[in-house]
Amino acid sequence: MTISKMKYPRAVISDKGLEFLRKGQRWMYRNNLIRVDDDAQDGEPVCIVSEQGEYIATGFYSAVSHVCVRILTVDEDAVINDAFFVQRLTAAWNYRKHVEPDNLDNCRIVFGDGDLLPGLTIDRYNDTLVSQIICAGMEKRKDMLYASMIRILQEDHQDVRYVYERNDVKARGKEGLDLYKGFHGGTGKTDLVIHENGLLLNVDIENGQKSGYFLDQKSNRLLIRKLAKGMKVLDCFTHTGGFALNAAIGGAAHVIGVDVSETALKEAEANAKLNHLSNAEFVQADVFDYLDSIEEGQFDLIILDPPAFTKSRKTVEHAYHGYQTINEKAMHVLKHGGYLATCSCSRYMETELFEQMLRESAMNQHVLLRQISVSQQNSDHPILWSMEQTSYLKFFLFQIL
Repeated sequence: MTISKMKYPRAVISDKGLEFLRKGQRWMYRNNLIRVDDDAQDGEPVCIVSEQGEYIATGFYSAVSHVCVRILTVDEDAVINDAFFVQRLTAAWNYRKHVEPDNLDNCRIVFGDGDLLPGLTIDRYNDTLVSQIICAGMEKRKDMLYASMIRILQEDHQDVRYVYERNDVKARGKEGLDLYKGFHGGTGKTDLVIHENGLLLNVDIENGQKSGYFLDQKSNRLLIRKLAKGMKVLDCFTHTGGFALNAAIGGAAHVIGVDVSETALKEAEANAKLNHLSNAEFVQADVFDYLDSIEEGQFDLIILDPPAFTKSRKTVEHAYHGYQTINEKAMHVLKHGGYLATCSCSRYMETELFEQMLRESAMNQHVLLRQISVSQQNSDHPILWSMEQTSYLKFFLFQIL
């Protein structure tokens, strides 16, 4: 197809930028933009074309962001209308029905580029959808997107009525979008109780981390539940008790959850009471200091689930040392033959680098790592192999010898 017949204004990409898109990357960066047609509008579709005029893809244009085009499709005949997005939303829901059938009332229904819906995240907690939008194209269409998502779910006999917007993230500022949070349209409750694999959990969608809870660790928490029976368990950076409570309900002899946040620990204690768990206690402390204070051999299983130590490539080296410090401390105090679950939620701490850190930590502590399992984020956070931005969580489970 010639340039003149294209449906949307053109954004001409450099040959260097084209190499990345050929590999499946779905973001076009501004430093690879040669020129854009005068009639290109912020938040509206443009066609990415090569310098030779070859069609590459169609996506949302941003007039201000470093990510100047977020790709929607590589089909040059596609029409970017309501029906286009309804089809994508329906596909996202059908995917969850197949991979997450036991947790459909608490799952991530839309995971941005992982569902070919760039800039849009939708989580479900019971009858409430929690949305986060970080690009102008989705912001302009949010009324249609929310109404369509609710209709798709209700037609599938799902009790969903409310949409709460968690548009309070800094990433919106990069697209020139306002930061805010609150219900869209009607008003529901912000304090909810969800079921995760039979465990009851309080969720605060207004003030909780991410959209209210860390849904991405569901399958990994289940691994801990199955392993913890009869063990003395230490859950570091426990937050509201996700891993600790799974260990407790799995029959652990005793569980201690440690976190620096008093607010998070109150939620963890409330969650323990909600599930009638008497084998879990929670301690407010700095994890680094707490690991220094405990006796060697006191725990059979230690879980390290820290917040992201780095959110950019510039601070990876500093993060590396942070991860190494806590992992060495944990390896040092674990009983011989005990178990270590360790993870990183930073996509900039790449798997190869994280593995290198673990090998160095084991060598420094004169222990052997016997791998039990390696996993990533839960399946409702799907990973596109061509988009490294969709892959961020690394979860390793070892026996320490």
